[in-house]
Formats: sequence, C-alpha cells, structure tokens
Amino acid sequence: MPGSPYDQVILEIANYVHSTQNFSSEASRTARLALADAIGCGMLALNFPACTKLLGPMTAQSEGIPIPGTQYIADPITAAFNIGLMIRWLDFNDTWLAQEWGHPSDNLGGLLSVAYWKGVSVKDLLHAMVQAYEIQGILALGNSFNKVGLDHVILVKVASAAVCTRLMGGTKEQTCAAISQAFIDLCPLRTYRHAPNTGTRKSWASGDATGRGVFLAWLTLKGEMGYPSALTAAKWGFQDAVFHGKELVLERPLGSYVMENILFKVQYPAEFHAQTAVEAAIKLHETCAGKLDNIEKIEIETHESALRIIDKKGPLKNPADRDHCLQYMVAIGLIHGHLEADHYEDEAAQNRRIDELRNKMVVTENVQYSRDYLDPSKRSIANALTLHFKNGKKSERIEVEYPLGHRHRRQEALQPLLDKFKRNLRIQFSSNQTDVIVKLFYDHEALNQITVPELFSYLKQGE
Repeated sequence: MPGSPYDQVILEIANYVHSTQNFSSEASRTARLALADAIGCGMLALNFPACTKLLGPMTAQSEGIPIPGTQYIADPITAAFNIGLMIRWLDFNDTWLAQEWGHPSDNLGGLLSVAYWKGVSVKDLLHAMVQAYEIQGILALGNSFNKVGLDHVILVKVASAAVCTRLMGGTKEQTCAAISQAFIDLCPLRTYRHAPNTGTRKSWASGDATGRGVFLAWLTLKGEMGYPSALTAAKWGFQDAVFHGKELVLERPLGSYVMENILFKVQYPAEFHAQTAVEAAIKLHETCAGKLDNIEKIEIETHESALRIIDKKGPLKNPADRDHCLQYMVAIGLIHGHLEADHYEDEAAQNRRIDELRNKMVVTENVQYSRDYLDPSKRSIANALTLHFKNGKKSERIEVEYPLGHRHRRQEALQPLLDKFKRNLRIQFSSNQTDVIVKLFYDHEALNQITVPELFSYLKQGE
C-alpha cells in the first residue's frame, strides 16, 4: 500500500473487505434470513409514532433512496440513518453477545442505502452483510467498549465505513482511511442505555452510526486523508486515549463466524440477555395464572452481563427503560404468557401487578452461566426461574440455556422466524404484496439474481 503503513487491525479489516473469499452456504442462507428479519423489524417499527416522527429528509427530495414502507426519499446518508433507525427501533433485530454486545443488522441501514445507490445485486449485498457482521462481531469478541463507558455502536460505524467504502468503489487504501476515521470519530457514551438516563436515543443510535459510516466513506472517496496510527499513536491514539493502553485485538481471523452464529430474536422484542428468562417466565405462566398474589418470591438466576445491564429496580420512565429491565420483562411473561412491543408502552405499564411482581424478584449470578456465556463452544445465554409461594411450596425450576434464536436451535427457529417476517410485513402491506415478498425470500436463487433497487420495488408503500 502507498503511504504510511496503517495499524495492523485496520490493515486486517481492509484486506478482509477486499478479499475474494467464498463464504459458507450456511453463512449465505443465514444472511438471507437476517435480511428478511431486519426488513420485517423495520416494518413493525412504522406502527410507532415515536419512530416515524424521526423519519424523512430535512427537506423534500424528488430523487434519492426510497425509505421502505414510507413515501420518503432521501440522500444516501439520511437514508442510512432512516433505515437503520427503523430496523433497530423495537430492539427486535438480531444480536451478537461477547465482551461487547451489539446488533450487526444495524449496519443494514448503510449497506442497503449504498447498495441501492450503486445498483448492487442482492447476492453482493448478502456478501457485504457477512463482512459487516464479521467485522463488528469479531471486534466485539475480545474488546469491551462498555467497560470504558462507550456505546457498542462504534462497531457499527467501523463496519459500515469499511464495507460501504468498498461498495462505493473505494480502494483498499481508501478503506483503511475510512476505518481510521471511524475509530477517531469514536461514538456516544452509553449513558442513554442506563439509569437514570435511559431513553429513546438507544433506538436511533445505530441509525446514526451506520449513517455516519456512509458519510465517512463518502468523505474518503472525495479525497479526505486517513490516519495510519489512529489506534496506536502514543497518548492521542485510540488505545492510549480510550482503552487505557490496552491493545485493540481481532481475536480470530475474519471469515463468516459471526453470521453463522448470529442470534435472532424470534419471539420476543426483548434485550437479548433476557430472552431465555422471558421464555422461562412464559412456561411458568400457567403455573401462576390466578395465583399472582400468592407468590412470595421470584428467584432469577442469570449471568454476569445481564446483571450488569438489565438488572433494574425502582421506577421505569419510558419504553426504552422497560425493554432493558430483566424484572419487567419477566413480569410481563408471568402475567400475560407472551411479550410484545406494545407491552413496553405507557398504557400497558400501568398494570399494578408488574411492579408488585418486580418487588418480589431476587436476581443472582449463576457463575456457570457466566462462564458458558463466554465459552466459544457454547456461547449460551442462560436464565433460570423458580416461583416460591406463600404456602411454602415452589414451582418447578425452569432453566433455559439457549434462546430459540441461537445457532444450537437454528432448525427449530426457521419457520417461526419466517412467520415473524410475514406477520411484520402484513402490518404495512396487503396480503398479496406480502405473499409476493415472502415467496421471493423463500427462493434463494431468485433473490440472489435481482438488484437491491429491484428489491426495494417490492417494498413500496401501497403497492
């Protein structure tokens, strides 16, 4: 490469993005499911005014990227923000859990926008998805940004900048430059994900990050310079200034590991560390139906990461606060026997039984769950629930080690995941239009052969 040598991590990412490797058939199939799921999550989010009020360009446009399910048209950067915001809004899109957490489908805001702009094929889009997922996910394996107070959307910015630079026709040198810009740009503090400041920014932060990734790619292709030692420069580089001197690492070679092991939220729009707890609560619903007042204590065994981010006591201020509260989600499962996005809204939260049950919950760490969470051969996200009644009796201890969206339960999840996609599409589209879209996604070869603009033509409002 011409010019100063870039930091090794930046070089490895750029080399990977410009590699010609063929990914596994499993990765390709899973990318198709991930694309369908993300589109469906976006369509469901259009039902919520708090989401739709943030959509659209600052001024009217007649040309640009159409925003699926709406009448809006926007420039590629604004479109990336819009699409990313829709996909992420309800916390129902796919997830990756490691030292850092995140949602690799957040990158689809930028990828879809740029792929439409450049007329990329869906086959090439799926390839780009595997790459963006891999960059974000492998960086998350060995590096914790949350422990230094930063939000995980920095990894969305890095992955989107890298892959979008290539999709826009950039060279390997330019990809390095865009990646360096993304690291220098950093990201927001995590404060909006935690009490006492939990708020709706956590629902649009990823749209902001993927849109920013597109912006940095665009700036680079306009000739903006890169910063070769953005990570390693003494005092002012990322590692010294942000990571307290700790080295940023890629824990394993970049390939298709993340896409193959991605976690889908199949049934519940719940923060992923709580997915198995909600499943356990729903299994106990019949046991406690009509007996909620007789419960003395609810014992929840969980893993360290869940304790750190979703163990909440006291008042919950808004839907963003509630969907990141382990106790709230468990209470909904016990009361209703299911959990939907509407359960986080103010009207549903008025149910007095929710806080009554929350006050009876005791949450403790199961050390084995914490070990298995980080074990690369397991990567489980386990929770267990036991109900203790006032008469001295207790329920069966319900343990769920792997959520339905885990790779260990992939076959079991396939049909429910496609049912979720179809159900979400029907919120915005007619039955006929929905059936056409679903049929397209069932046919992997047919989907591969069309362009992203052609895919968007299926997602027009009112078609």
